[in-house]
Amino acid sequence: IKKQQQDVLGFLEANKIEFEEKDIAANEENRKWMRENVPEDSRPASGNPLPPRLFNDSRYLGDYDAFFEARENNAVYAFLGLTAPPGSKVGEHLLTLSL
Repeated sequence: IKKQQQDVLGFLEANKIEFEEKDIAANEENRKWMRENVPEDSRPASGNPLPPRLFNDSRYLGDYDAFFEARENNAVYAFLGLTAPPGSKVGEHLLTLSL
């Protein structure tokens, strides 16, 4: 999990995409928020969803596997729901990353 979190954080920072980090290990409110905002069809059969999970505002985008696939297909901005301005890597919305 830690390696996946670092991978997502590193990509967002390197591309100057603004985001808000929600640590679910140290904050019960963040953990509750993530669990409530991950759609039913994206939850594991048993237990709780594990981080990292990505959101655009409160809209659920996906987990690490979905992020990785979008990155491999050069479709990260579409996955994140952002428009990459010409010559810039800055997005228009605040991303939330549950760690």
